[in-house]
Amino acid sequence: MTNDPYKVLGVSRSASDDDIKKAYRNLAKKYHPDQYEDNPLKDVASEKMEEINAAYDAIMNERRGSADQGFSGFGPGSGTNGHAFDNNRVRNLIQSGSITAAEQILDGVAVGQRDAEWHFLRASVYYRRGWLNEAYSGFATAANMEPGNREYAAAFRNMQNQQNGGMAGNPYQRKDPSSMSGCDCCTSLCIADCCCECLGGDLIPCC
Repeated sequence: MTNDPYKVLGVSRSASDDDIKKAYRNLAKKYHPDQYEDNPLKDVASEKMEEINAAYDAIMNERRGSADQGFSGFGPGSGTNGHAFDNNRVRNLIQSGSITAAEQILDGVAVGQRDAEWHFLRASVYYRRGWLNEAYSGFATAANMEPGNREYAAAFRNMQNQQNGGMAGNPYQRKDPSSMSGCDCCTSLCIADCCCECLGGDLIPCC
């Protein structure tokens, strides 16, 4: 493994933060776990993904004046965009299906530094795990902390619609798709599309 994180991401030392983030996103998309299910190269891809994550962390730490953290891999620190963590990286991890890695970063943020973005992303993790009550609470908290944020409001509104659409019984139990009504399917797709778009994807192109 090279010791130069810039070479790992394929960017120059003079590259802008946006260029570095773009390079990281492209590599993360190429090597994320979903691409290598039942593939003999899965272990190699996992190692490459760890190297990419570590390189991105090293560059961001260096540019935040924390070069002493070095090229050592994961670890929360003073974040970008005014947050106590790198919210762009967490969004990329969630989008790529690396839920545990995203959760580890979020859990490492001190309670007093957990802003609306933290609650929104934590709720997104809960939703991906199927923990709908916790997701509902997280989206509600994010929307209340920043009532003018359309992204948070849309996610909370869709969670409300899903609950009103018949979340009877155990909220953690996933419904059998074959037993879902047309309304249930539509509601589920809408919230899934909302979460995907919030995290950079688009499940329903027309929405």
